[in-house]
Amino acid sequence: MPLPPLQFHPIMKPKVWGGRKLEEYGKPLPPKDAIGESWELADLPESIPDGRSTISGGTFEGSTLQDVIDHDATALLGDVSLSPEGGFPLLLKYLDANDNLSVQVHPDTDYVKKHPEAHLKSEAWHILDAEPGSVIYAGLQPGVDEASFARAIADGTVVEQLVAIPAVPGECHYLPSGTCHALGAGVLVAEVQTPSDTTFRVWDWGRTSRTLHVDEALQCIDFSGRSVQTPRPEAVSADGCDRTMLVDVEHFTIEHLQFDPGSSFTPDQCDVPIALMVLSGHADMEHDEGVLALAKGRTLLLPAARSSCRMNITDELELLAVTLRPA
Repeated sequence: MPLPPLQFHPIMKPKVWGGRKLEEYGKPLPPKDAIGESWELADLPESIPDGRSTISGGTFEGSTLQDVIDHDATALLGDVSLSPEGGFPLLLKYLDANDNLSVQVHPDTDYVKKHPEAHLKSEAWHILDAEPGSVIYAGLQPGVDEASFARAIADGTVVEQLVAIPAVPGECHYLPSGTCHALGAGVLVAEVQTPSDTTFRVWDWGRTSRTLHVDEALQCIDFSGRSVQTPRPEAVSADGCDRTMLVDVEHFTIEHLQFDPGSSFTPDQCDVPIALMVLSGHADMEHDEGVLALAKGRTLLLPAARSSCRMNITDELELLAVTLRPA
């Protein structure tokens, strides 16, 4: 049976490196707290505190994605498999880096084979805003090996070993598992990732309040010197929409969609779920159960088997469309 589009209550995550910029995306920030992350769509195990999104409005108001999976997994997922932990295979966030994030890495395939409690985590950062001179760190300088990087961790020269990439709004960077990385201060991003919370910190900019995982990280880091930088593809224009494929990998694709005011959009029927992150503008999503008002900062999930829906753009609309890959 077809399912309606699903919206979610965001989950606010205080972080030592967070700020207040997520208010600009309609997020209900607690007074005075430094909020680093807004989890837009999450279905992590119960062992992760506040790791499951609840649905906002409609038939499934107050339910979690796990509840919808229990109700009709085939309608929600179609040809897509559950995550290794039995959850929805996607995690979407907004990140506000008022200060530098820790230098970290996520487990690679070899590490996960030896440590089944760990999980792969490949992710992409789409840069929304960046202060002048801000950067992201992604990958290691050519020639950096495990021994030299271990020395850099010990003597505090880690940053010199990393590749610093200017943070340019509109650019998207894919970080496969094993990439040593950090989000620099002054950068706001939309993050798309496989659903894992396994992170190994190797350096934390002199902060001492959080645990480091140097031994684990050194077993996971890609020391090949491979660059993660890729040129932004050209947009394809048709019917009032500019479409740009930003990421096309085994787990998901990410398209940037820019719509003219007064245009409309009917999502493809493709037997897999599609998530939409609204970056700017407004639209009304008509579907069998009513109308959803979409605005900056809202996230919408279109189930694989979905009721017919049509998006009417009231002013210029910008969004990311994340399509999951079939099994």
